[in-house]
Amino acid sequence: MGVKPDGPAIRRIRRAQNLGLRTLQKLTGLDRGYLSRIERGLIHDAADQRVQTIADALQVKRVAITQEEKT
Repeated sequence: MGVKPDGPAIRRIRRAQNLGLRTLQKLTGLDRGYLSRIERGLIHDAADQRVQTIADALQVKRVAITQEEKT
């Protein structure tokens, strides 16, 4: 089962860290086009592991980049 990524949050965090999409691609091993689609909100359901990989690369908790309940 997948999770709903928060694309704008991913983009804000990435930009705050002065990372380009190419750098995030290198850090995650995920396709740059895929990362761009996530950031633009075009991917509404992503695999848990992919979201965790992005969170790890950005050094944030997964809840910071998903639309899960923040408890």
